[in-house]
Parts: sequence; C-alpha cells; structure tokens
Amino acid sequence: MKTKLLVVGLSLYNGGAEKSLVNFLNLLDYSQYEVDLLLFRVEGLFLKQVPEQVNIIDTPTSLKYCYVNIDSKGIKSATAIKSTVIRYAGSLAMKFSKGSDYKKRQYRWENFYKNTIQHLEKSYDVAMAYAHGEPSWYVMDKVNAKKKILWVHNDYSQFKSDISVEAGYFSRADFVVSISEKCVDILKEFFPSLKNKFLVLPNLTSGELIRKMSNEYVPKEINGPLTILSIGRLSKQKGFDYAISAASILKDKGLKFKWLVLGDGELEDELNSQIKEKQVSDCFFLLGVRENPYVYIKNCDIFAQTSRFEGKSVVIDEAKILAKPILVTNYPTVQDQITNVKEGIIVDMTPIAIAEGLESLIENPDKRTELSGYLGDHEHGNQSEIDKYIALFES
Repeated sequence: MKTKLLVVGLSLYNGGAEKSLVNFLNLLDYSQYEVDLLLFRVEGLFLKQVPEQVNIIDTPTSLKYCYVNIDSKGIKSATAIKSTVIRYAGSLAMKFSKGSDYKKRQYRWENFYKNTIQHLEKSYDVAMAYAHGEPSWYVMDKVNAKKKILWVHNDYSQFKSDISVEAGYFSRADFVVSISEKCVDILKEFFPSLKNKFLVLPNLTSGELIRKMSNEYVPKEINGPLTILSIGRLSKQKGFDYAISAASILKDKGLKFKWLVLGDGELEDELNSQIKEKQVSDCFFLLGVRENPYVYIKNCDIFAQTSRFEGKSVVIDEAKILAKPILVTNYPTVQDQITNVKEGIIVDMTPIAIAEGLESLIENPDKRTELSGYLGDHEHGNQSEIDKYIALFES
C-alpha cells in the first residue's frame, strides 16, 4: 500500500524554497507514494514543473478566502463570506499590533484564522509543511496525519517571533527540519528544550536538470559589457538596495558592466526609484521573473548575492553547479555554503565592500577563471539526498 503524503506550501512562485519543493516532488518514487499538494494560492511559474502524478487539491474555501484576493462578486457561500470578513478583520488588527511582520502574522493566525479555517477532511500517513509560518500552523492545527514534519527555510533569528507561540507548534511536530547546520544551531539556541526535534535536510538541487535547462538559449539581455546577475525576491532580505548603491560606485569608477536582477516583489517601485536616484538606469536592470533562470546564470560573468540573511540559498547552489564566479555578502549562515576564495568571495554587507569585491573580479579575469575552474571540478547537485527525506518519512 502506498504511503499517503500531504505537502503544504504557500504558492509556487520563484523562491528557493518553492524550487526545492518542486525538485523534491520530481525525485519521489510514485510507486511508493500517493501525494497531495495543497497550496494556499495555486499560482506560480513552478506549477508546470509539478509532476503529473501529484494531485494538486482544491484549496479549502475557508483557507482560500483568507489568503487570496477575490472579486466580491465571486463571494457567495456563507463560508466564503465569513472567511473574507475574518481576513479583513485580521489584517486590520495586524496594523495596530506591535512587533515584526512575522509576529503580527502569528497574532492574526492565533486570534482570527485558527478558529475560522476548517479542518482538512482527508487523513494522511505523513503531512509536511514545506514553508515556515502559516503552512506549518495549518498542518499542526488543521490536518489529521500520523506524522507531521515542519520546515524552516531561513535563519530563525531574523523572524523576531513570539517564541512561546512557536514553541507550542514545534513541540507538537514529529520533526522540525532546516536546511543547514547553522540554521539548526540557531533553532536550538531559541528552543533548547526541543533540540531533539531539529535536524538538517538540505534543499534539493538536480545538477543534471539545471545543466540541461541552461543550454536552451542565450538571453537577449546578455550582450555587450560584462554581466553581473542577481536572482531573488525584491524584498529587504535580498539587499538589492545595497546592490544598486554598489552599482553606482562601480559606475563612478568608470567600470563597464551590466547588472541584471531576476525577481519580483513588494519593493519593486522603491528599487526603481533608487535606480533613478543613483543614476544607474543604464547599467542596472530589474527584469522581473523568468521561467528559466538557468540560461541567465550560465551566460553571466559574475553571480552576486547581496542578501542580509539566508538559510541556505538554492540559487547559490545553482550558480555553483553552473560554475560561475560568485560574490556573496557575509550574512550569518554563508559559511555553510561558500568556502571563501575557493568557491567565491565573501564581502562585508555594505555597498562599498560589494563594489570593491566586484571591481576585483571585473578587473581580474584570471580570478574569475580560477573560481569557475574550482567549481567545475566539483559536483554540486545533491539529488541523491532524497534518500534522507524518505528515511525521515519512514522512521
């Protein structure tokens, strides 16, 4: 008999956790697993990469109307009306509550959504929330499963959460997974009494698939001067404000380059204003989301990650697979992923340090060749790690 597995996520846009989830689904043995995928929002570029064996279930009405913007004309059932009212009440309460965005979301879930969103009817052998926050809370509160596994895809110290609320959820889970040793160590610092719950499972990347997709075509945007590439959501976490300021410094020094950014997000208008203010519209470009980012990675000259924090970046692993020279900021978990000087260069988290690091790579092609050569001599895909996931389900 097949194991009944439920996977819960927010959506399948272009984030690292979402890509890791799609990779996981593509590596499963469907002769052994019957898989349902529940998304709060059935949206995103990666939807078409979900294997046909996966059943994308309809988002329950009470959950959907709490998280999806829907025209009021489409709100007909009593459940939909109630959920919509609760959504607006919860959002209004968030505006007047104190603390981080994550803490406000915890407050909204505990005081508004938890008692409104219905339980999922079907029962499972294993339920896994592949994102922290709402998917984890939903799995713990609203899903019936023999085993429950939660994922934390980032540096937990950045969440600024209500620790007592989070501890209540973590204590009821069978396992809480994070994606690097450093991330797990941070969780243990915050929740020492639950340290036996935490374990490391890396984000899954398929070197074979990435190399195949990287050869599909050469992007029209990559032409002319040396190309720097960054990929990520346009959010404060990714540090694109640092990148724009660094581009201004490089331009003032007379260096010729083109800096491309793939991604979308809430800071797009703010970043476009900064691009104009810093007068780098001729060399710094926000391209939006691209369905195949690997052709951009393969054909760029330097990959730059200017994040304030990360868990373990999927896109850095992808750049390593394609053997690109990497520049990355010195966020707390970076040492789990980049060996300085060998696999890339790690710089301080300031525009000046980013600009200086990029200048050294721009003006020293031999250094770029050395970094690429080292990466090319080592295998960075980890599809074989799927066995660790399977072992967790069956333990």
